[in-house]
Amino acid sequence: MPSIRLYRTVLPADDIDRAAQFYRALLEQDGVRISPGRHYFGVGGVILAIVSRMADGDGMQPRPNVDYVYFSVDDLDAAFRRAQQVGGLSEEIGDGNLPMGQIARRPWGERSFYMHDPLGNPLCFVDATTLFTAGLV
Repeated sequence: MPSIRLYRTVLPADDIDRAAQFYRALLEQDGVRISPGRHYFGVGGVILAIVSRMADGDGMQPRPNVDYVYFSVDDLDAAFRRAQQVGGLSEEIGDGNLPMGQIARRPWGERSFYMHDPLGNPLCFVDATTLFTAGLV
């Protein structure tokens, strides 16, 4: 049976320069500009592709992803401080009546916080020591 692995995920952007600057600060890395509308970041063996199709000339209006992209981090407190600096922490109340934009232990055991990037793509950062994987990874 062939091995299957996730190697790239795309987050749409309306302003590639603003999005790249946001992710540079949040992820603490420069990434690589691939084209006028693509900026790639290496995240745990997966490429996080920030893509502005309009900047690449196809004229498609971007819409934020519907569901969260989850990042596992070794230092959740440091990630939270960076998120506070770049902005976009969630103001919603979520599962367990907990503030999503604050570090909290969620009902399923993960310690995490939620935010949105400049286009509104939903992001979640999770303490690597608390990941719920259902035994799949």
